[in-house]
Amino acid sequence: MEAKKQQIAVIGAGLMGHGIALTLAKAGQYVTVTDPFQEARATVSDRIRHSMSAMGDDEATIADALKMIEILDTTAEAVRGADVVFEAAPEKLALKQTIFAAIEAHAPDTCILASNTSVMPITQIMSKLRLKNRAVGTHWWNPPHLIPLVEVVKTEWTDPKVAQDMFDLLADAGKTPVMVEKDVPGFIGNRLQHALWREAVSLVDNGICEAEDVDTVVKSCFGRRLAVLGPLENADLVGTDLTLDIHENVLHDLESRQGPSPYLEKLVAEGRLGMKSGQGFRKWTDEEADAVRAKVASHLRKLETILEN
Repeated sequence: MEAKKQQIAVIGAGLMGHGIALTLAKAGQYVTVTDPFQEARATVSDRIRHSMSAMGDDEATIADALKMIEILDTTAEAVRGADVVFEAAPEKLALKQTIFAAIEAHAPDTCILASNTSVMPITQIMSKLRLKNRAVGTHWWNPPHLIPLVEVVKTEWTDPKVAQDMFDLLADAGKTPVMVEKDVPGFIGNRLQHALWREAVSLVDNGICEAEDVDTVVKSCFGRRLAVLGPLENADLVGTDLTLDIHENVLHDLESRQGPSPYLEKLVAEGRLGMKSGQGFRKWTDEEADAVRAKVASHLRKLETILEN
C-alpha cells in the first residue's frame, strides 16, 4: 500500500475522531471527516487547530494539515473512494454495526475497515460485514494525537496483509503500533491497566490505604520507570528467579474478583462519578480537575520530546 496521499475517511468527529484525523493529515494523508451531528462537523477544524497549537505546531504546519482535511455531511460521501476507513463512534455495539453497514454499502471493496474501540470485541462489531477479511480493530489511546500507541487487532477473518498494511500506515504516521493476534476483551493495554486498577480499588475498599496513597505510590515509584522499562523487561532486569519468589509470596493475596468491585458500583450508584461530578474516589474542585488535565497534557508533550532524544 502506498504510504502517502491515500484517501482516509474518519467517521466521527469527536475527541477521538478529530485526533485521528489530524494525526493522519499531518502524516501527508488526504482525510475526509464526517459526523451525524452538525455541530461536531462545524467545529472539528477549530478543534484540530487548537489541538495542534497545544502540541506546539506552528501556523504553517497547522495550515498544511487542515488543507488535507475535508469535512463532509454524510458517511456515503466520506467513504466514497476511500483506501482506509476509521470508525470513531461511541462505544455502542448496535451503533457501530449500523455505521459499518453504511460504510460497506458505499466504500470500495478494496478499502480497509477499522473500528476504534477500547474494549469491545472487534469480532462482534464486524460480524455482519459482507467482506470480513478486510476489517481490523485499531485502538487509539486518548488523546489519540498525543499517545503513541495504537493496538491493531485481528479477528479470525482478518487477512494478514490487511493487518500489516494498517500497521505500516500507522507507523508511517508516527504512531507506535502493536499487533494483537487474538481478539480478546480489552486487547493488551486495557487488560494490563485494569488489572492494576482492580487492585487499586481493592486496597482502598479493604481499608489498607486511602485513594490518594494509591496514586502517590504509583506516581512516586514504579510509575516513574514504566515509560522506559516495561514489566517484562523489569522482570528480566531483576531476574525471573526473583520475580518467581515474589509471585509465590504475593499473588495469592491479590484481588481476583471476576466482576466489578462493589465499592466501585456503590460510587456510581451514589453519583460519585469522578471529576465530572466533583467526587469519585477523591473530591475534586473544577480548578483541581482542570489542573490535572493540563498537567497530563503537558507531561505527555514533554515525555515525547525526552524519549525522542
